[in-house]
Amino acid sequence: MPEDQGERLAPSGRQLAITDGRHRAVITEVGAGLRELTVDGDAVVWPYGPDVMSGGGRGQVLAPWPNRLEDGTYFFGGVEAHVPLDEPDRHNAIHGLVRWLTWQVDEHTDRSVRLSCVLAPQPAYPWWLAMTMRYEVGVDGLTVAASAENRSAVAAPFGIGFHPYLDAGPQGADGCSLQLAAERHLLLDERGIPRGSEPIGATAFDFRRRRALSGVRLDDCFTELGLVPDAEVPHGAAWQAVLARGDGHRSAVWADAAWPYVMCYTADTLSPDDQRRGVAVEPMTCPPNALRSGQSLVSIAPDDSWSGTFGIRRID
Repeated sequence: MPEDQGERLAPSGRQLAITDGRHRAVITEVGAGLRELTVDGDAVVWPYGPDVMSGGGRGQVLAPWPNRLEDGTYFFGGVEAHVPLDEPDRHNAIHGLVRWLTWQVDEHTDRSVRLSCVLAPQPAYPWWLAMTMRYEVGVDGLTVAASAENRSAVAAPFGIGFHPYLDAGPQGADGCSLQLAAERHLLLDERGIPRGSEPIGATAFDFRRRRALSGVRLDDCFTELGLVPDAEVPHGAAWQAVLARGDGHRSAVWADAAWPYVMCYTADTLSPDDQRRGVAVEPMTCPPNALRSGQSLVSIAPDDSWSGTFGIRRID
């Protein structure tokens, strides 16, 4: 038999645990994603095991664009780029390029971990992009600082999102309620591509007051975001979404002004065993299809950078 050439690795690579005693998070080497977050042993995000790949985007970093890209083609700075269609049924590319890369672990302490990766020019994204993700647990729960630096000689287009599922608890999404202070809802076509937007008003997408999710299906993008009343938020937060579970626990995703969009998804299109076990609340710097539409797309000058911060916390 051939000799063993090295240690066997988990599909998500090394498992990087951080804790402050009350909060515990596990970050993965592959994709610099969030596999697990608990408070006092109770799941805050819907976890997945160390022996499987992330499914449904669970806990993944979505860059250099979040969500969907129509037909997998776009133009920027006179350059045409072509991306493999990894949502073939809708003829879209989805969720960027870094979520399956092996990231370098730059620093790992008891309470924090910082990872980095360099995305090399390729037909899907012909620019040099260096990224870092820093996770820290503390009094505000889990705080995540993301940054991206353009190492090309010309400007580079950029967008990023993050794909945590808040754990829906024993009753699933039907036992939860959601509150989100958003003023506009994007109108998405059957491929998930924006074709305009509308004021929330009295539409079915008004979650400014806490609403039950029983029977509600979401795979929708919101903007013009604000803070939920009567819910404490960390310093620097520009908006916050709160999910209340049927067992009484409340969890929140918050973000600073660098993330002016949020995608909410009730996991109805996952496998039958996984449907509605979590509710994804996804901070994004731009809407779906931004590389193609240009809407809210960040242009990073040569040797310049972008940064933003978001977090996930239990509200006791």
